[in-house]
Amino acid sequence: MALETPTIKQLEYFVRLAESSTFRGAAEQLKISQPTLTAQIYNLEKTLNLTLVERSRSGATLTPAGRDLLTNARQVLEEMNGLLDQAAMMNHGPGGTFRMGVSPTIGPYLLPHILPGLHQTYASLKLFVRENTPKALELDLLEGRLDLVLISQPFGTPRLTTEVLFEEPLKLITPEDHPLAKLERVETHHLRGQNILTLEEQYSSYHQMELLCSELGATIARDYEGSSLDALRQMVIMGMGLTFVPSTYIYSEIHQPQGLSVRDVENLNLHRTLVLAWRQNSPNRGFYRQLAELIRSLVKTNLSDAKLSF
Repeated sequence: MALETPTIKQLEYFVRLAESSTFRGAAEQLKISQPTLTAQIYNLEKTLNLTLVERSRSGATLTPAGRDLLTNARQVLEEMNGLLDQAAMMNHGPGGTFRMGVSPTIGPYLLPHILPGLHQTYASLKLFVRENTPKALELDLLEGRLDLVLISQPFGTPRLTTEVLFEEPLKLITPEDHPLAKLERVETHHLRGQNILTLEEQYSSYHQMELLCSELGATIARDYEGSSLDALRQMVIMGMGLTFVPSTYIYSEIHQPQGLSVRDVENLNLHRTLVLAWRQNSPNRGFYRQLAELIRSLVKTNLSDAKLSF
């Protein structure tokens, strides 16, 4: 067992080096000199009596021991940050800076309705918001680059905790001159043989649409997968197919659906479930549950016309 204890700063330098893969890049991010970083990593290795980093001209690569200890180092830093955040909350109420990830199919259509209310309730709270794909957000959350994530299910591993915020229906949109747009009622059998546009496979809705098409005899337009909800909308207007989009998107973006028809499909319970997620052992998990409850309350008030379920 090591006779000395690594410092928090040494662990921070080690984690940043692991993420950067080069001493120069990590030193620039940490705003310290490269010799200082090198010395601190050496001292950490000496304290632990382990070689953590393989040095080469091409960069820095973690040894097996370094990879094994990286998760523990991140957890120690998270606990320390959580201690400081908790102390700040005790002194001044909830506040500080938290890094929140959001899916691009959620953030632009939900955040404008909740961020003002969050700021009003927690004046000293700052949210650094980052958009990314679901898989990237999950990895960033697990590895500590994000504190919490706003995303749709299915999502998560045993190391993550999720708090359900609400469910929202997915509505069918068609070109305004499409035969389905002229029907008084659209039923599931009307979708047989239709071309369904969907987001790329990295989004959970892709698999949802894949299953739906299989059940109803529709076809996924695999050559025209959209990179965003706006892209799907434009492809529908151009007559390339039909698609399903969440009601928060419709509420936010389709006030006057020029070129489009927005329809419900009879007896089709198609929806997505939005959750707030964080690491199971996060020291701020109590506050995150409060945050989830406040978000639910704000959504109920500010998005009452979007027909969401709680």
